[in-house]
Amino acid sequence: MRSHRSLLGRIALPALALSLLLSCGGHGTEPNGAGLARTFRMGFSNVPPDSTLASALASLDAWTRRADAGIFHISVPYRALLSGISATAFIDSVHMPVVNYYRARGLSIVVTVDVTNGLDRSAEDPDLVAMGRSITEAPVQQLYRDYVKALAQRIQPAYLGLAAETNLIRAAAPSAVYAAVVQMANAAATDVRALSPRPLLYVSVQADEGWGRLLHNNVYQGVETDFHDFPFTEALALSSYPYFVFADPNDIPLDYYTRLANGRSLPVLVVEGGWTSGAVGSVQSSAAMQARYLRRQEQLLDAAKAVAVFQLTYADLDLSQYPPQPAGSILPLFAQLGLVTTKLAPKPALLTYDSIFARPLAQK
Repeated sequence: MRSHRSLLGRIALPALALSLLLSCGGHGTEPNGAGLARTFRMGFSNVPPDSTLASALASLDAWTRRADAGIFHISVPYRALLSGISATAFIDSVHMPVVNYYRARGLSIVVTVDVTNGLDRSAEDPDLVAMGRSITEAPVQQLYRDYVKALAQRIQPAYLGLAAETNLIRAAAPSAVYAAVVQMANAAATDVRALSPRPLLYVSVQADEGWGRLLHNNVYQGVETDFHDFPFTEALALSSYPYFVFADPNDIPLDYYTRLANGRSLPVLVVEGGWTSGAVGSVQSSAAMQARYLRRQEQLLDAAKAVAVFQLTYADLDLSQYPPQPAGSILPLFAQLGLVTTKLAPKPALLTYDSIFARPLAQK
């Protein structure tokens, strides 16, 4: 791969039906921190195994029983907003039923807003491209700002990410697109910081790229440019899919998260990531290796005194049940990240996850 692109929820759920229903209702190494309190909340997003309502509801019910946080990783609904639908109306119809479900389960909520193409960091959002529009336009940026402000007001998440994988956007996208991301995210930060109460703000950075393992021949890069360009950042939010750059989970340095902070005392969150349980392109993996990754990740989280860790997919993805992907889509590279199969049968990694989740959560 020339570069990594994050897995996003660009997978359409049957939103209206889901909204109506929700409104009604030892593998791997030995445990690293068994018996010790964990500082980090754990959870997933509501990406289902396939495009059916039944799988969406079954997956959501299963993972929220073994989580104390939930994340929304959402693209800006440019098409809806440009058609005249208000940000508040969109959020109330699409997101709030899931928010209410999370709240009923006692989950803390984190939101990451993705402003470009989550599966191709060299490109803008596919809906914008299809409409011949761009985030370089002032009216499009204003719609994004309105949406972000409404998210903060309606969902009231603990943390709110204003852009995703900004170091990859900077490396892969046209300079005008990255400049637009900087401009609109900083403007949105000003809007949100005027609210009370308000969430802590961040942009996510790609950890594997920060270590130079994607585009820079393993020469460490850091994320200092991101801290400079997005000075409102109040947390180090990380994306990491290290199976693309390490042959074995135990090869990941123990300071893989902490070094990127470069001495800053900021909350650390892993807002997306994982390790495949099967072969992916040139990557050779296994269910046992995936379980070992979760144990190694536990060590990285403990070293960073992280506050949260999220995997976007709880279950593998049955891509045959999704709408056809564009030619060259990298979505199949992330289809086996789940801790359970597409039918929600447990993989070895689920037992490892459960053993980590069983550690008591430190009170703050």
